[in-house]
Amino acid sequence: MIIKTLVENTAVSDEFFYEHGLSLYIETKNHKIIFDAGQTDLFLKNAQTLGVDISQVDTVVLSHGHYDHGGGINTLLTENSKAKILINENAFGDFYNNSGKYIGIGQSLKNNERVVLTQDEHKIDEGIFLFSGNTKERSFGTQSDNLFVNTKQKQELDTFIHEQYLFVVEEDKGVLISGCSHKGIMNILEFSKDFEPDYFVGGFHFMNIKLDEEGKNKLDNISCELLKYKMKYYTCHCTGVLQYEYLKQNMGERIEYLSSGKSIVI
Repeated sequence: MIIKTLVENTAVSDEFFYEHGLSLYIETKNHKIIFDAGQTDLFLKNAQTLGVDISQVDTVVLSHGHYDHGGGINTLLTENSKAKILINENAFGDFYNNSGKYIGIGQSLKNNERVVLTQDEHKIDEGIFLFSGNTKERSFGTQSDNLFVNTKQKQELDTFIHEQYLFVVEEDKGVLISGCSHKGIMNILEFSKDFEPDYFVGGFHFMNIKLDEEGKNKLDNISCELLKYKMKYYTCHCTGVLQYEYLKQNMGERIEYLSSGKSIVI
């Protein structure tokens, strides 16, 4: 399995573009998958540099309904004429951040004939499936209490029922992929413990944790919990670079950062 970072908040070199967003290319023996599409067309430019032919992608997954993960979907639809776009049925909500900025993906995609609306679980192929964990208990806290959704009644804290995760098994190696882990990374790992993933790829949403005494204590505790799982972590995007560097001090080789242009082989 090959995973290439098409776009992320940082880049491995000046050869690649970057933006606040995320897009990953996952190639297995039988599938070519795009997981998220960033917020603009930069994922496409980096894909070309990395030798990824977007027209040959057969499956596209949108992790949740935020602009920095789904903003490039229309570009992808233009460049690719065959892939189905797998989006959770709740991802077309009216989403805002704490400053009142709209951060959703709009409604235009909802009725596109290539969009498949997923629910709590969705099988893509043998050993490749999506799940949301919405039916499972959240035993741990989250880092996403500053994000909101407008309903017909009022503005409410977003519980992220629109967020879904990709699990891929190939040659006895399981990879769990998340966009932002808004439901809480520890909750997501708990949701997936029966799958026994060997690798985690994606954001932790720690970027708003201050590196003061309280924040460092929180990251110390999280590091200890993450190390209890027998997996390697490749993180990026909303984890935050400074927060990643602090985690790295505790986790060593068990954690690495994925920037635009970075490729890993599993």
